[in-house]
Amino acid sequence: QVQLVESGGGVVQAGGSLRLSCTASGRTFSSYAMGWLRQAPGKEREFVATINWNGGNRYYAESVKGRFAIFRDNAKNTVYLQMNSLKPEDTAVYYCAGAQVVVTPSRPTDFGSWGQGTQVTVSS
Repeated sequence: QVQLVESGGGVVQAGGSLRLSCTASGRTFSSYAMGWLRQAPGKEREFVATINWNGGNRYYAESVKGRFAIFRDNAKNTVYLQMNSLKPEDTAVYYCAGAQVVVTPSRPTDFGSWGQGTQVTVSS
């Protein structure tokens, strides 16, 4: 399992942008598919975006498609989530997660490694 640490969360006004980063420890990062999921208060954790091991395949939740972009730098053991045109409904704790078995993970149960989460708050 890799150890994951997120950063980049914060408070932003609606329409603004944030970039989240997730850095992994260990030398096996490039073998992992990576994803971002989020959890708002009182709601279940939901899929946001996923990227396969070499960045060739990316998938997004419908709610963020066209606004968010996931990308990775395997040389830096880091995956990013660029979030543009943020909306108040994007407010949540965002989690970085890694999966070694599922090629394009999307369900929380697909992921075996998790970061601690970073808070994103979008004010109206």
